Amino acid sequence: MRLPVQLQRRDENECWAVTKMDARRISALCEWCLRTLLGIKWHQHVCSYQVRRITKQRNLTAIIQSQHLSIFGHIPRMDDDADAKMILMALPPDNWKRPPGRPHITWLNTIQCNLRSYNLTLNEAVNLAQNRPLWRLMSTYGATHS
Repeated sequence: MRLPVQLQRRDENECWAVTKMDARRISALCEWCLRTLLGIKWHQHVCSYQVRRITKQRNLTAIIQSQHLSIFGHIPRMDDDADAKMILMALPPDNWKRPPGRPHITWLNTIQCNLRSYNLTLNEAVNLAQNRPLWRLMSTYGATHS
């Protein structure tokens, strides 16, 4: 018996990019959880930044972005014959398109978008990732290169 497409188990190696809608839902859930933990009711009109200041919690989307960049930092430091590094450095053919049903945003597009917030290109990030302590500092705390 074959399961419907929605119920089939996804491949373990898939890495879906976080869309804007996903980011909004994650932020809303995080906000709801923090307000529930603090006992803040909807009619009390407490701003989100005040909730974050009270709890000293980072935004969950910022944590996800940090984790994306942390994982990305491992790839440039791999051996040149590692599959992940060869895939990262290879460019797809000009006529290549994603199969139907796949998200339009790829993991690499998400990484490039995250790097834009640090004013880095993909090639600059690959060079910067070779310096592991500096990359860790940049991806965790948002320090920029000079």
